Amino acid sequence: MEEKEKEKEKIGFFKKLKNGLAKTRKSFVSGMDSLFNGFSEIDDDFYEELEELLVMGDIGINTTMRIIDGLKEKVKEQKIKEASACKQLLIDTIKNQMQVHEDAYDFLNRKSVLLLIGVNGVGKTTSVGKLAGQFKNMGKKVMLAAADTFRAGAIDQLKEWADRAGVDIIAGQEGSDPAAIVYDAVAAAKARNVDILLCDTAGRLHNKKNLMAELHKIHTIIEKEYPDALLETMIVVDGTTGQNALAQVKEFSEVADVDGIVLTKLDGTAKGGIAIAIQSEMNIPVKYIGIGEQIGDLQRFNAEEFVNALFQI
Repeated sequence: MEEKEKEKEKIGFFKKLKNGLAKTRKSFVSGMDSLFNGFSEIDDDFYEELEELLVMGDIGINTTMRIIDGLKEKVKEQKIKEASACKQLLIDTIKNQMQVHEDAYDFLNRKSVLLLIGVNGVGKTTSVGKLAGQFKNMGKKVMLAAADTFRAGAIDQLKEWADRAGVDIIAGQEGSDPAAIVYDAVAAAKARNVDILLCDTAGRLHNKKNLMAELHKIHTIIEKEYPDALLETMIVVDGTTGQNALAQVKEFSEVADVDGIVLTKLDGTAKGGIAIAIQSEMNIPVKYIGIGEQIGDLQRFNAEEFVNALFQI
């Protein structure tokens, strides 16, 4: 893709992101404006109201306290007296909470296996397909592994994405052993000199113990059979579920080492603040965000763009 086209796509995505966060902005930022314009001085009442607004915006209590503590520190340091002068400080504080370092995408520069985990219905299989299309467009040799063998239709859905992206796929029968699929996929990825192997995994097993055993089995196979590859585990969560998405990240983090988050369905939700909460609370970077159905509607997360879109800067 030429630079001009890439730039066009980026502008298109930012516009969609802005539109997608409109509901969040309406419930969150309009309250912020009233707050900053309504208070002449910075006092306890001001901070209390700000705290309430942040919590209501799905940012969560722990992250809210962190943001407010950071803000108080800056206000003191810079000897700021007027509430209106606080807005940019708040925006900068939120941006700092959300920065994703460049090394978060190291998997793009070496042979890698990406394991996508998460509950059913969050857009996991779709995210695997979209990432496959993007990596292929970057000139990477990509392969998919259909290791979600429990959900009816998951294998066929992934095969469709593989066709659309023009990449190879390793799949078995519905109900077959996911770890066996990953084993075959790893062998094929090595034989075909694949750059990135993307594995779609089961979204729900009967209980946490089963899930832990399944993920452990898959991890062991990848580490044993492909020790040279970088193993990256990303959890896919649905942005519309707000605090429930944070609960899912916590739960999966108990059974797997999670390296990154793919936050989907941010278009049309009033709970966009969850992106701030997850990253700050779990100390796991949001690496990709999704705002639609097209391949280009899943993009690398950019803190600057996200907060600008949220505050309509």
